[in-house]
Amino acid sequence: MNKVPLTVAGAEKLKAELHHLKHVQRPAVIQAISEARAQGDLSENAEYDAAKERQSFIEGRIVDLESKLSNAQIIDPTLLDADGRCVFAATVELEDVESGDVFTYQIVGDDEADIKEGKISISSPIARALIGKYAGDVAEVNAPGGVREYEILDVRYV
Repeated sequence: MNKVPLTVAGAEKLKAELHHLKHVQRPAVIQAISEARAQGDLSENAEYDAAKERQSFIEGRIVDLESKLSNAQIIDPTLLDADGRCVFAATVELEDVESGDVFTYQIVGDDEADIKEGKISISSPIARALIGKYAGDVAEVNAPGGVREYEILDVRYV
């Protein structure tokens, strides 16, 4: 399986979710299944069906998280020495050439991406356009509304 790039914070978030699923959610759903079984006839027991469905989701997510964490390539942005280049885990300040709007994004793994927190996925079009560029460069991004140009104002490793 391919390595899954994650920042240190992203790996910690996945580990916390895995711990919560194993030690809180899993026991709770096992208890719910046990209580539903105690009610008798399982063929028409909605609580039992719902608990079994929830258990299936939890077990699937546990397997998914364990796989991602075992294949993780954890990258600490504070230890990067990329000579000012845009790389995975870098925080990039951009200016939309057309509108003048300024944005700050950190390039992170797919599981960490959250635009509200200023984190964009390494596989997103904007991150792909930024990789390898330096402050002062202009990145062209193929967006649904056409090509957008962003000037890279600053690259930080924080």
